[in-house]
Amino acid sequence: MLEVNDNDKKVRGHTRSTSENRDFREATKRDALNQLRQELDNLIEDAAPGRVSKLKAELNNGFAKLFMRFLEEEGPSVQWDNIQKLPNDAVIDYNILETPTTDLVHQMLSKLIVVKLNGGLGTSMGCHGPKSVISVRNNLTFLDLTVQQIEHLNKTYKTNVPLVLMNSFNTDEDTEKVIRKYKNLKVEIHSFNQSCYPRINRETLLPIAKSPNYEEDLEAWYPPGHGDFYQSFKNCGLLKKFLDQGREYCFISNIDNLGATVDLSILNLLLNPNNKDIKHEFVMEVTDKTRAD
Repeated sequence: MLEVNDNDKKVRGHTRSTSENRDFREATKRDALNQLRQELDNLIEDAAPGRVSKLKAELNNGFAKLFMRFLEEEGPSVQWDNIQKLPNDAVIDYNILETPTTDLVHQMLSKLIVVKLNGGLGTSMGCHGPKSVISVRNNLTFLDLTVQQIEHLNKTYKTNVPLVLMNSFNTDEDTEKVIRKYKNLKVEIHSFNQSCYPRINRETLLPIAKSPNYEEDLEAWYPPGHGDFYQSFKNCGLLKKFLDQGREYCFISNIDNLGATVDLSILNLLLNPNNKDIKHEFVMEVTDKTRAD
């Protein structure tokens, strides 16, 4: 039985110092990252001219950084012993929020956009295609009902809150066909794609994708999920567009969460806080669990 302590490790009768182990790990990390970058360059080089710039942004800026973080992590990424309770004033009871006056509502809504995460398929519900086009009530889909909600908001307050859909390569084509039917409604609809990243081989840590065209092998590519919203939203140009319009906040939720709607009291908290020195960058609405959760 080999003895292992904090200062050195005995391997086949030889002692390897902790610093040597660390240097070895760093060298293998650098080698893995260099090989990955070469494979990514090959994929970009084989891409169609119209897709090169987007692929560069996704792979070199997004995926490579994510891969680097993966290499640098040692052990659990969350150190539970370091987790502390929220400050007492971090959670606000909804019942104490102030309802905005009518004359403020129109001005407040002019600073808002609504974002729905629309990258998921309906496979978990036994359906094919985007989850958002599943019929859920009176032959209306998740997307139909979401559009109705925004249209009602805009008509009620004579405003123009845009609806933004974050699609994935799994849902984009079908969604673009569906949203054409809403063109005569009082809803400004935008869509953009979250990133498309290559899956990596567990042993070699290299992409299994051999072609930059995900259509040729869907299993070799994946959408990175909700956390990709910020980077993709910036890359697609919509962030600048809405900032130029004076919009400051986005309300974001899943497309199949029909209970998640714009709440004027929460928007008022963001835009008109009682303490003018407090600027809320992010607010999350949470509810108590029920037996259905």
